[in-house]
Amino acid sequence: LIAISAFEVQPVSTEVQEGGIARFACKISSNPPAIITWELNRTTLPVTMDSRITALPTGVLQIYDVGPRDAGNYRCVAATVAHRRKSMEASLTVIPAKESKSFHTPTIIAGPQNITTSLHQTVVLECMATGSPRPIISWSRLEIDHKSIDVFNTRVLGNGNLMISDVKLQHAGIYVCRATIPGTRNFTVAMATLTVLETAPPLFVEWPESLTRPRAGTARFVCQAEGIPSPKMSWLKNGRKIHSNGRIKMYNSKLVINQIIPEDDAIYQCMAENSQGSILSRARLTVVMSEDRPSAPYNVHAETMSSSAILLAWERPLYNSDKVIAYSVHYMKAEGLNNEEYQVVIGNDTTHYIIDDLEPASNYTFYIVAYMPMGASQMSDHVTQNTLEDGLVPLRPPEISLTSRSPTDILISWLPIPAKYRRGQVVLYHLSFRLSTESSIQVLELPGTTHEYLLKGLKPDSIYLVRITAATRVGLGESSVWTSHRTPKATSVQAPRSPELHLEPLNCTTISVKWQQDAEDTAAIQGYKLYYKEEGQQENGPILLDTSDLLYTLSGLDPRRKYHVRLLAYNSIEDGYQADQTVSTPGCVSVRDRMVPPPPPPHHLYAKANTSSSIFLHWRRPAFTTAQIVNYTIRCNPVGLQNASLVLYLQTSETHMLVQGLEPNTKYEFAVRLHVDQLSSPWSPVVYHSTLPEAPAGPPVGVKVTLIEDDTALVSWKPPDGPETVVTRYTILYASRKAWIAGEWQVLHREGAITMALLENLVAGNVYIVKISASNEVGEGPFSNSVELAVLPNCSTSRTEFSSRNTAFPEGYYHLDQKSMTGIAVGVGIALTCILICVLILIYRSKARKSSASKMAQNGTQPLSRTSASLAGGNEVGKNLEGAVENEDSLIPMKMPTSFIDAKGGTDLIINSYGPIIKNNSKKKWRFFQDSKKPQRRFTQSVCFYQPGTTVLISDEDSPSSPGQTTSFPRPFGVAADTEHSANSEGSHETGDSGRFSHESNDEIHLS
Repeated sequence: LIAISAFEVQPVSTEVQEGGIARFACKISSNPPAIITWELNRTTLPVTMDSRITALPTGVLQIYDVGPRDAGNYRCVAATVAHRRKSMEASLTVIPAKESKSFHTPTIIAGPQNITTSLHQTVVLECMATGSPRPIISWSRLEIDHKSIDVFNTRVLGNGNLMISDVKLQHAGIYVCRATIPGTRNFTVAMATLTVLETAPPLFVEWPESLTRPRAGTARFVCQAEGIPSPKMSWLKNGRKIHSNGRIKMYNSKLVINQIIPEDDAIYQCMAENSQGSILSRARLTVVMSEDRPSAPYNVHAETMSSSAILLAWERPLYNSDKVIAYSVHYMKAEGLNNEEYQVVIGNDTTHYIIDDLEPASNYTFYIVAYMPMGASQMSDHVTQNTLEDGLVPLRPPEISLTSRSPTDILISWLPIPAKYRRGQVVLYHLSFRLSTESSIQVLELPGTTHEYLLKGLKPDSIYLVRITAATRVGLGESSVWTSHRTPKATSVQAPRSPELHLEPLNCTTISVKWQQDAEDTAAIQGYKLYYKEEGQQENGPILLDTSDLLYTLSGLDPRRKYHVRLLAYNSIEDGYQADQTVSTPGCVSVRDRMVPPPPPPHHLYAKANTSSSIFLHWRRPAFTTAQIVNYTIRCNPVGLQNASLVLYLQTSETHMLVQGLEPNTKYEFAVRLHVDQLSSPWSPVVYHSTLPEAPAGPPVGVKVTLIEDDTALVSWKPPDGPETVVTRYTILYASRKAWIAGEWQVLHREGAITMALLENLVAGNVYIVKISASNEVGEGPFSNSVELAVLPNCSTSRTEFSSRNTAFPEGYYHLDQKSMTGIAVGVGIALTCILICVLILIYRSKARKSSASKMAQNGTQPLSRTSASLAGGNEVGKNLEGAVENEDSLIPMKMPTSFIDAKGGTDLIINSYGPIIKNNSKKKWRFFQDSKKPQRRFTQSVCFYQPGTTVLISDEDSPSSPGQTTSFPRPFGVAADTEHSANSEGSHETGDSGRFSHESNDEIHLS
């Protein structure tokens, strides 16, 4: 019922530096769960208006970036529908922050806690951390789970708390909270385990609606709930439990109030509860009163006429009796609960009535209501009267049940005989028993109020036969058949005890077998064995059942037969104590025999897919004037089934059922019929519904990531393996390595028919990690293995595909797309054009310089100082010529202190202070395109003595020129000291003037 406890956890006062973090917590237990809010200085805290403040549903208040405005007194307020409680106040003191903010490693001050929850609940995993700078909080699941966090039903609450809504089995696992200082690798973690039970708290699928009814009218409230296990339904009136009586009836999910009186004006609550919790729904009944209604009939009295008839008489109402148009006589049994109330309407011309369909030796309660056009009167006073005994013996003996508590006893129990077979009051029972190997019978006489007896001092491991006979004042009725029972062995001390067995005929061919194991039994149980046989026939069985089975239906039996059923628990060592019971199947009464129409079928059959292997069915019971026990048969089979033997038939006494063990993504047809008083209704209209598809069992396959532009990649995949896998959505997670370490994923979603996506705005120089999962309405499948993509800088952009966790960069492979190829082609063309132009310019300038040098050579006089300088350097030249090596690859001459280089022409012309130096370049014109490996040229040692008018020749013995070919150029004296070549030439040697000399060819230098 509605209740609320005292606070189990109260908020505690705290001191926090400015800019720090504050946390308060409170905890309270209530039914239904309380809603917790917070107050600051006794004013409601505007949590939704300030992103710094987070109030968790678990009763925790988090305040980030604390400032002076946050100082004050805090308290939490827990409120339910009927209660409201306030916690103690806790103060928050804000201390001024220190001027220097030094580095502090992250610390988790409130980490996640282990949680055990049931299906469809919402859980919150708290994570709160401090550090300097402020740490970033991220969440992940431990690698051993091989599962990622569900991105559909998960979101971050506040500044790092993880909230999972609509919890399912796949959410179970170990969750890791990680607090990381931004830009560093300093982090700390905290872990918690989420356990999901295969149970679900109650959940309403139909709620009661408020009603307005006149006095003496009828009100019906309907309330439906589902859960695992199935919830138990009960009704409350103004918070107090309702018990059925003549006017008020409860049919599990329905509440019916007949002959409404002013006191029925109240709030009615429907409560559904199971082992996982309870829920309430309420509705209001408003009773409309009328001043012109008559007063109640009075002076009501009853007189017994026979064993089945009672005369009822009354007086007309004292007020407005002339406006009465009819009377309503109401009666029901006085003993027991949930007795059905019967109603008979008679005219206004009489004030007495004989009820003649009563049971013998039974007490009944009666009352009268007067009706007029404006409504009904109040109820008259209640009177009670009993019927006489029938004067006959019982038609049927009790059905007995036998169990053993030890090897030397048998507990015999039986149920009362139904009233229509009892024919009077049972005053005593005769209990007879004997050993199966003996003929002597022992008889015990027990009072008529007794319903069990323990036989003691029996022989272990022996078969006993037991029977019972009931008697009225007239005499003994028919005896039951002998029921056998074997007492346990004397050594069976550790054997499982006998279960508590209960048999109930569902119809003329079906028996429901229910049992419950002794809660105090400590013996191990591996399963159950069920045996049954028709009286005088061979026993059938054993039927092996699991330890979780507590119900079994025996079908295909014969009508009007006695059946003996025995049940025992067993383990790996031995069989346990057995329970024996007999039951009779009723006769199958046809419509022709009864001369009454069959009952109508159930209506409003509704089907809803629950999982990929189960469908929830719900229907409504048709209206009846009697309250016999109603049972239902559900017919279930796949659409288009050809084999009738595969049709599934299920039995229940409820108006709902969860049909399990179905195939995923398969369309089924359902129909329901009811059985009441040995009659069966036609089948209800067929309802078609399909099971949900299975959640993808595997990840998408063939995941590939291709870089198509500098900052864009194309990811493609194939659907998960399996022909029956239905995919409605794909989830793509991708992040750079740095973001992945921090747990920051970017998420894309694509419809199930799309198997590719673009990853845009990628940053060059990063390696991206990509993984994909498939999902449908049932749940999400596992993520694929991670695929890595390297986005290289633009200067060396390459496209490379990587497999999970194995990154390799192929050497020498560059991807050239169409744009790149076009650019390269244009560049090569321009370069070739420039080279051709340069060659033409070189040829042209070389010819021009040769003609200029010829003219200068004809000048006859040169300064003497120049001749002297040349002679001085001549000796050094002669010494170095022998080791001179020509480097023909050098195209740029070295700039000397006394020389000037023509840098524009690109030729090897050297000009010193005396004019140009002309060399024979006829053999070097195309040397740019020749092999750079040339043989070294050796020069013979030469001595030059200057004499006026004498010509000095320098010859090369290994000249590559044609034999006898000699080229002479008239030169001013001292020209040999001027050279052309790079300082890096291998054949260069120092000259006397600290310059460089390089002999490029076999030249003859004439000194004149």
